[in-house]
Amino acid sequence: MNAGRRRFRHAACTGLALALPLAALAACGGSGGAEASAEAGSGKGTIRVWAHQGQKSEDAALQNAVKSFNSAQKDIKVQLRLIPANDYTKTITATDASQLPDVLEFDGPTMANFVYNKKLAPLDSYVSQGTLANATDANKAQGAIGGKHYGLGMYDSGLGVYGNKKLLDAAGVKYPTGLSDDWTAAQFTAALKALKAKDADGKVLDIQEGNGLATEWGTYGFAPVVWSAGGALLKDGKASGALDGPAAVSALKTFQSWKPYVDANTDGNAFAKRRVALSWVGHWMYPAYSAALGKDMVVLPLPDFGNGPKTGQGSWAWGIGADTKNAKAAGAFLDALLDDANVKAMTSANGAPPATRSALAKSPLYRKGGPLQLFAEQLAKPCGDTRITKSCVAVTRPLTAGYPTVTAQFSEALNSVYGGADPKDALSKAARAIDRDFSDNAGYQIP
Repeated sequence: MNAGRRRFRHAACTGLALALPLAALAACGGSGGAEASAEAGSGKGTIRVWAHQGQKSEDAALQNAVKSFNSAQKDIKVQLRLIPANDYTKTITATDASQLPDVLEFDGPTMANFVYNKKLAPLDSYVSQGTLANATDANKAQGAIGGKHYGLGMYDSGLGVYGNKKLLDAAGVKYPTGLSDDWTAAQFTAALKALKAKDADGKVLDIQEGNGLATEWGTYGFAPVVWSAGGALLKDGKASGALDGPAAVSALKTFQSWKPYVDANTDGNAFAKRRVALSWVGHWMYPAYSAALGKDMVVLPLPDFGNGPKTGQGSWAWGIGADTKNAKAAGAFLDALLDDANVKAMTSANGAPPATRSALAKSPLYRKGGPLQLFAEQLAKPCGDTRITKSCVAVTRPLTAGYPTVTAQFSEALNSVYGGADPKDALSKAARAIDRDFSDNAGYQIP
């Protein structure tokens, strides 16, 4: 599975939550007490590193980075262990903090759970100030809790609407050129109607339904609809009044109204084979789509529901194990891993937007004038996870150890609404379940 679609197999308890009942989350909670603190150590010796096994090209890029680091100096030796992606987060969750490695990779939304369970330590004191300064603001937003950084990524992610210029022009649909002239939700709906009138079966939109809406794709792909309407998944640690507020309800009513225009895309080729004019998905589909459509393809932002266009962001990141006895060596390895050469190699392998300023500026795809410049522009306007204003665009999924419950309940509500349920009822049910779980776990407070 490609880098983008793997992104939706979250866990921590954070992904197990997508498949298990809420009661199963109890095994993942129960933190409290003082913050975990790594030992600095000598900065020399052998350190262990865990990472998820991804595409062969990604694995090779990481293995080459480790080999290069080990050969470039004699003080530190990195031992890399790759764990199959489907088992990776479950392995971290099931492993006692004392047995975790010095450096570990994790999927962004799982970070707060690992911090809550004292499996990650702040890395600010161990990576260089240059490494921190070079991280994009969106990258740092995903990796920070309480002003401390627990994770930094080599790459990020983003959403857009890919358009078939030939089909749009044939239907007389005027489309955006960027964030400044984005479609409103009403204009997007009008575009669907115009496209339908020129389409044999009336199915003109792909929303990657095959990924499943009651999964992390539902949250990553469509929480931006709520944020763009001025709603939120959580506000001040509560879902009631936010997730089921008027803005969110109105947004999902509009989303529900698009179903008659959606191609179920059971073969995964609705856009590439030109059956639909629009595909709502992320950066990871660019290689296949550009190869199929060539100059007929345009890249557009998601529609604006009133609070400005929004996109999801965040992906795999790196952190320091809370019980490491050699955090200096761990930090030195991260400094090397996040340099331009390694970030370029990794993002060339998976096509994702670089999560460092210098690599992003040089990226053929994402730099100014590049075909995916829009994704870089969106990431340059980060919201974090709480201050979702009209002027920011890239929103971090809620930084809470209770995220498993949030995403499970929101995506289930989204799927129910798509299937015809009343948006207010579905969102209120989800909000109540989230608030019950947060109450049962003292709000998942992180020291």
